[in-house]
Amino acid sequence: WHTLLSPWGYTAPAGLPAIDPDRQHRLFVYGTLTHGWVRWLVTGEQIVSTPARLPGFRREGLDLVAAPTAVTHGELLQVSPSSLRRLDRYERLGIRYERTRLTLGDGREAWVYTRIEPPPAAAEPAPNR
Repeated sequence: WHTLLSPWGYTAPAGLPAIDPDRQHRLFVYGTLTHGWVRWLVTGEQIVSTPARLPGFRREGLDLVAAPTAVTHGELLQVSPSSLRRLDRYERLGIRYERTRLTLGDGREAWVYTRIEPPPAAAEPAPNR
């Protein structure tokens, strides 16, 4: 509850991509959001999906990595602006993932969540002796 729905625990950073409030949004998903029950828990809506492909990327753990000959299989969703905001929260947009426009195998564009590179770990100071 705290992570998915509560008003605490996530504050959207400044500078995130705008969400057009007057239209449905195409979203390609390739991980937990391919499961209808996860989408329902996050958005409270029954979001229908269709199989889709994302050429030029391979899935590596929780992320996509550019690979010219690879194809990532996933699902294409049509989501309302309010559902997109809830999905952004679930993916910790601006903290853990960014939402990027990419071209799918059918030639149309869709939003795709891609991992944000964590900052390099700070070198630990040498212990005082």
